[in-house]
Amino acid sequence: MKFILNTLLILFLVPVSFAQTQNPLIAKNKADQKKWVDSIYKNMTLEEKVGQLFMVDIFSSKGDAAADKIKQLIHDYHIGGVIFSKGGPQQQAKMNNKFQELSRVKLLIGMDAEWGLSMRLDSTYAFPWNMTLGAVEDNELIKQVGQQVAKHCKRLGVHINFAPVVDINTNPANPIIGNRSFGENKDRVTEKALAFMQGMHLENVLSSAKHFPGHGDTDTDSHKALPTLNFTKKRLDSLELYPYYRMIQEGVSSIMVGHLNVPALEPRENFPSSLSKKIITGLLKDSLNYKGLVFTDALNMRGVADFDEPGEIDLAAFLAGNDILLISEDIPKAHEKIVTAYQENIFTEERLANSVKKILQAKYKVGLNDYQPVNTNYLVEELNTLHNDVLYEDVIEKAITVIKNDKAILPIKDLQSKKIAYVPFGNDSGDSFYHQLQKYTQVDRVSSEHLGDLLEKLQPYNYVIVGHHTSNENPWKSYQFTDKELVWLYEISRLNTTVLASFARPYSILDLKSTTNLEGIILGYQNSEIGQKKVAQILFGAIGAQGKLPVSVGDNFPEGTRYITKPLKRLSYGLPETVGMSSAYLYKIDSLAQSVVDQEMAPGVQLLVARKGRVVYQKNFGYHTYEKTIPVSDSTVYDLASLTKILASLPLIMELKENETVDLNTRLKEILPELEGTNKANISLKEMLSHYARLQAWIPFYVATLDKETKEASIKYFRPQPDKVFSIKVADDFYMRNDINDSIFKQITDSDLRKRKEYKYSDLPYYILKKYLEEHYKSSLHQLTQEKIYENLGANYMGYLPLERFEADQIPPTEVDDYWRDQKVQGHVHDQGAAMLGGVGGHAGLFSNSNDVAKIMQMYLNNGYYGGKRYFNEETIHAFNTCYYCEDEVRRGVGFDKPQLGTAGPTCGCISMKSFGHSGFTGTYAWADPEEEIVYVFLSNRTFPDATNRKLISEDIRTKIQRLIYESIMY
Repeated sequence: MKFILNTLLILFLVPVSFAQTQNPLIAKNKADQKKWVDSIYKNMTLEEKVGQLFMVDIFSSKGDAAADKIKQLIHDYHIGGVIFSKGGPQQQAKMNNKFQELSRVKLLIGMDAEWGLSMRLDSTYAFPWNMTLGAVEDNELIKQVGQQVAKHCKRLGVHINFAPVVDINTNPANPIIGNRSFGENKDRVTEKALAFMQGMHLENVLSSAKHFPGHGDTDTDSHKALPTLNFTKKRLDSLELYPYYRMIQEGVSSIMVGHLNVPALEPRENFPSSLSKKIITGLLKDSLNYKGLVFTDALNMRGVADFDEPGEIDLAAFLAGNDILLISEDIPKAHEKIVTAYQENIFTEERLANSVKKILQAKYKVGLNDYQPVNTNYLVEELNTLHNDVLYEDVIEKAITVIKNDKAILPIKDLQSKKIAYVPFGNDSGDSFYHQLQKYTQVDRVSSEHLGDLLEKLQPYNYVIVGHHTSNENPWKSYQFTDKELVWLYEISRLNTTVLASFARPYSILDLKSTTNLEGIILGYQNSEIGQKKVAQILFGAIGAQGKLPVSVGDNFPEGTRYITKPLKRLSYGLPETVGMSSAYLYKIDSLAQSVVDQEMAPGVQLLVARKGRVVYQKNFGYHTYEKTIPVSDSTVYDLASLTKILASLPLIMELKENETVDLNTRLKEILPELEGTNKANISLKEMLSHYARLQAWIPFYVATLDKETKEASIKYFRPQPDKVFSIKVADDFYMRNDINDSIFKQITDSDLRKRKEYKYSDLPYYILKKYLEEHYKSSLHQLTQEKIYENLGANYMGYLPLERFEADQIPPTEVDDYWRDQKVQGHVHDQGAAMLGGVGGHAGLFSNSNDVAKIMQMYLNNGYYGGKRYFNEETIHAFNTCYYCEDEVRRGVGFDKPQLGTAGPTCGCISMKSFGHSGFTGTYAWADPEEEIVYVFLSNRTFPDATNRKLISEDIRTKIQRLIYESIMY
């Protein structure tokens, strides 16, 4: 009577629609399925029918010994299924095929693939944990994850994935669920579980909601003891059972009953749900009218009372209403117990048929009526698809959550005013995070064994990022701060503007005694390489934070907390497919770039490709020299040569146009009065910067400084040591006389104009601009570019005079100069004219890595906007990116080079006429295309050791790579 009342109470609380639920195991061809099931069942012996109830576990990594035990169970006890754990795909597939070959009724293969299958040596899991997915707002993404996980399962011959977990994790101390839960909000958990399930069903892989009636609110490890859920029926119905109502309505294939003691539903003391007839038959099957498969949780768990004899637990589980007995401790004894119970009429044929026929229905539904062995050819490759990586990246990006953002400290703006330190915490590496931070500006890693020393080291910084990195190996690894770290974090944040970036379970924030002094907190959830990179990108506003906190972490951060941050249009980083490009096509660039090194076109190459503001290809090839001692890296700083024109001089002229100091029709005599009366007085900026002003191509100023007899640098102009007269540093131990600069400008002033007005590329405009800009601003071009452009952009690798900021080993040499400087030129500008200007020329002298070149090119592509700052108006960019003299066969814009008008020119010929860029003598190239939103940077030192090496140019490598970039565009 008491059970009936309890059942009536549950029925009253459960939606009426459960009376109409359908069997989720029924296939589309229902009649054929029934015929097959009935035929198989009819021809089974009792022993074979009972054998179908068992699903046995195997660690495929344990090899032949473990496999032999399974083979014996198949032969002797006709087991119905196998659940695989821990092992590689090839090994598992081969075992699977062998097991199926031995089985008259093919096996139902299962896996605990809650977040996908680990098929790579360098990756722990295929997809993020459920807690991470719980932070994602877009449930369509969750559905895609479920579908992709199912594709993995299907390819490996797995028919049922024991997922999704629908436990609502309301207990931060839960040692088993935690990261396996989608969160604590019952509606969000349900919606995400449904989406994941629907994704699996798209690939005809069976789902399994677990752990019924709800495993979320316990701090007991169910693998070691029997957790108790000591809640009222009303509470259980409103929270723990809530997701199951919808899952059943929407056709979940199976439900796994948890190893849980629930006194409100099962009064027997220490009696697990997985053995309770009241819970399984009374509640799940009768009250909720569930017709799918019912699994026990693993029957080898501890904490079960009153079952001393082997096999008794299995019989009790079957009698309670379970269909499949998962991971029994002793199958021979359990099989014997159940057969004997049938023979003694403890249960009926109808009861046995109900479970076995459901199992057979499931086998038919997944295609075991027409079984095909797993094809082991290309198995690993087909499991590790690029689609996995693209989806993983997208999910992680959309999960990252900002939960504190005082005074909009995130994203980081105004880089010019920031001095940033990164302090690593935790037991795992934060290298990927740190390296990604450095792509945006100078960030220094600061650490110490002593707090006092650390705080002293942090004094020069005005922005501190603390990264808390804990193991990403599995969801159960320790995630807490150490006591020492808690003290240190408090002291750091008390004395510094501090942002905490946590790469751990969100519950780690509960350990913080106070978050008052932390200006920002961002949750990355997991310490994966992709997660670290994406958090760094959000910190700097390359992408926006979109995630929502899936669980409450104290009173200050309730479930649902989020700050959406807006991108600042800084470069982001990711896979080509995320912006409509093909990784396979871009990979072809590798062989071309490697040929540059192999065929000695240049000692090394630095390459970058971005589209739609996202860097999708960034690689380095070769070494600084042919001696192969220092490999090219992301931080290698190259001599940009003539890229200086569009990366230094041109933006300063753009600024002057915007503030109406000059315009494109301004005459040279207006900006430099000393040119009044010369043949250059009436040349306009537009003509000059379009290389349509009849100027000489170049003047070899250095030749006049050579001794006429020895042909070496004359002591009249140079000294090995500096003094008041000889203070301009041209190279190592090579100082020039101070007054030669005046002579250089006089030579330009006095130079003849070319007879015909036609296109002729010339360096001379930028000597003229350098003089004007420095006189106008009363500052050096070096200082002007740093203060007005590079520091704000975070282009800390870019600038003149690189030896003032970098070690020589970071800078590849450009030439062994045996005609003037008589030395290896390294860290000093290669161009002789710029060298005579002390290394700071308007036409040459700039050094950078490819990443920082891309920042300026992207700023141009963004129509003058980057990193939250508007540098130029769109109209200004357009004015300088216009070919004003195309009709006169001058392809150039104002300062920018443009695509060829005929067949030969600076591009692949496959690029839009809106595109622009420049090349440099040392083997550099930078190009941007507004139409396809492409930025392409190629840096090298092709001039080393001899500037006469023209292989790179004659082979047209830079534009061949450009063609591959455009061929890689899919949409």
